Amino acid sequence: MLEIEGLVVRYGAREPVLHGVNLEVAEAGVVALLGANGAGKTSLMRAVSGTVPLHGGSVAAGSIRFLGRETAGTNPATVVAGGLVQVPEGRHVFGSLTVDENLDAGAITVRSREARARARGQVFEMFPRLAERRRQRAGTLSGGEQQMLAIARALMSRPKLLLLDEPSLGLAPLLVKQIGETVREIGREGVPVLLVEQNAAMALSVAHRAYVLELGRVVLSGTAGELSRSDEVRRLYLGEDLGEEDSGEGAGGGPRPGDGRAVPQLARWTA
Repeated sequence: MLEIEGLVVRYGAREPVLHGVNLEVAEAGVVALLGANGAGKTSLMRAVSGTVPLHGGSVAAGSIRFLGRETAGTNPATVVAGGLVQVPEGRHVFGSLTVDENLDAGAITVRSREARARARGQVFEMFPRLAERRRQRAGTLSGGEQQMLAIARALMSRPKLLLLDEPSLGLAPLLVKQIGETVREIGREGVPVLLVEQNAAMALSVAHRAYVLELGRVVLSGTAGELSRSDEVRRLYLGEDLGEEDSGEGAGGGPRPGDGRAVPQLARWTA
């Protein structure tokens, strides 16, 4: 579905923020991209969605292929029309418009009235709270409801691949769990998801495969289960205190931080 090879992204004359990143998203399920602030996660999403030039950046090297076609340097509107849709960090709903009007905006590329009606029914089934508030202005919704609306608006375009940038940011634990369950359901329903998250516990609980970015480089990759057992991920991203006896390469088989080695990769999963 999505193949990224040797991706280098820079802003102006500064040092690159991504250094030769390789990443794949299969035709179903959820792929998680983990990393701390400044790791380069959002820059990767911008490169994939074609919006990095809008932020003063550029793809300096490498390739991004979506459904076998090169998209690096493609106009963002063309990327969206091709079925690759991003929900950016911070939700960015149209606050002065109602829930229904926001959904209409998401479906602007869908010509069929029947397809739009079907998509609306599906998102209301997935987010019944939005159905209850369909005539309410988006700016008056809670943070969790706005995140639901941002995802629902993206789904209205009938995407072939959904990019989610920090969907749990700023939400209460109960809402984080609900968003995680929604992401899992979207992947199960046949829309693959590339999920960027700082909340590693949530991301690994819903993903099939995961990558860890550190200072613009992929330092770990593997199945979600493998990364969950990695000592490095458990210590740095899941907040576990492994104790001195578990430091370094322990029973989990995790490499030392920053050594750049990938977790052994299993055969590509299928839905």
